[in-house]
Amino acid sequence: MTGQERSEEKSECVSLSPMREAVPAPPECERVCVFGTGDLGRSLGLRLLQAGYGVVFGSRRPHSSSTLIPHGAQVQGHAAAAQSALMIFIAVQREHYDFLVPLANQLKGKVLVDVSNNLRKNQYPEANAEYLQSLVPGAEVVKGFNTLSAWSLQNGPSDANRQVYICGDSVEAKQVVMAVATMLGLSALDRGSLSVARELEDFPLQLFPQWRLPLRIAIGLSAAFFFYLLIRDIIYAYATQGKDISFRIMVSLANKVCPIVSLIMLSLCYLPGVLASFLQLYRGTKYRRFPDWLDRWMLCRKQLGLLALGFAFLHVLYTLIIPIRYYVRFKATERTVSVIRENKTTEFDTTTAWRGDSYLSLGILGFGLYVLLGITSLPSVSNVLSWREFSFIQSKLGHLTLLLCTAHTYLYGWNKFLSSSIYKWYTPPGYMLCLVLPSVVLLLKLLLITPCVDHTITRIRQGWERGGRSEEP
Repeated sequence: MTGQERSEEKSECVSLSPMREAVPAPPECERVCVFGTGDLGRSLGLRLLQAGYGVVFGSRRPHSSSTLIPHGAQVQGHAAAAQSALMIFIAVQREHYDFLVPLANQLKGKVLVDVSNNLRKNQYPEANAEYLQSLVPGAEVVKGFNTLSAWSLQNGPSDANRQVYICGDSVEAKQVVMAVATMLGLSALDRGSLSVARELEDFPLQLFPQWRLPLRIAIGLSAAFFFYLLIRDIIYAYATQGKDISFRIMVSLANKVCPIVSLIMLSLCYLPGVLASFLQLYRGTKYRRFPDWLDRWMLCRKQLGLLALGFAFLHVLYTLIIPIRYYVRFKATERTVSVIRENKTTEFDTTTAWRGDSYLSLGILGFGLYVLLGITSLPSVSNVLSWREFSFIQSKLGHLTLLLCTAHTYLYGWNKFLSSSIYKWYTPPGYMLCLVLPSVVLLLKLLLITPCVDHTITRIRQGWERGGRSEEP
């Protein structure tokens, strides 16, 4: 390659300087600096190298760090490394930021990407990125990449951690950082000015924020029905008959609690949608916000459904081990010996056979659709479905799943509700209590799909408003 060709190629490369408005060109033309040779710094440097960037590490001990950095990268002292690149990732903890103060002249006009996090919320009076900006006022500080772990950077981001949040006071600097994120296969979202940095730094400290309400509901329902059934089944038998059947707590009692909680939580997935439809029908418009409690409820429907599926799985597993239980085998043997001794036979009851087979069949079909709902809720599956396909599975097949599981429970009870012996201490069985909510949801849904009501709701969702006002698309 001649000198002129090299000059022309160099002129085609777009600099990472924050003063440029153009998106950076092919990354092989650029060099990026990473301060810090820890796990996150090395993983970030490796991803940058794989994307085609030239990477130079800044280290206080460049000679001893040369064996740690990825192959193809360079390591220099902080001052030399800062002069070699226009974008610098600060992959060190906040308590070590002081070394940047003597480098203020070398860092002037450069883009500093703060990727640090804290051990707890409100650990410092201001955000790490704001503190960094105060130490190096001449640089353009951007907060970003702090929601990624070293593991995800090494193994490639999945759908759950592909999105990164960016904030900063310089629009041009944020555009440069977002362009680099795109080259790394990430999806960058601009959250605003640097004052939002504290919020971004709190993201990694959150522990299952969207699962808290569903988990509380699941734990509350499980505890409530466990103690309710414990009193009805175990304590009642001991108090009235002197029988110690406490061994049933481990399997029999658990196998009653799991399907009850599963059915109730599945109902809670579809009840907010039904309530929202009736609220729109009552208001006669779709241009009014739902109450906050209903919004929060609707946003956690996925988590409610997945927890319900988990309890359904436990119910299936508990049911499968019933034949191998000592208690069941003992009772079956005892019954067989008793029949042989008494030399009597029992006539085959076709009605009972129909009921038993229908009960099992509806349970299998309901569980199969249950699993389908869980699979399609995964991002890797839902991303390949159109909105109509996703809505058909999650809404229409979801209500069908609720119907099958409810019918499965009704067949389990059959005509037992007519027998006074099942109302121990005048309390109804647990499966009767769990049928209330799904039955209400199904009845309300039946009202919504009647032609006259469905036509009105469809018009409202298309922009029609009661009173003759409508909004043009």
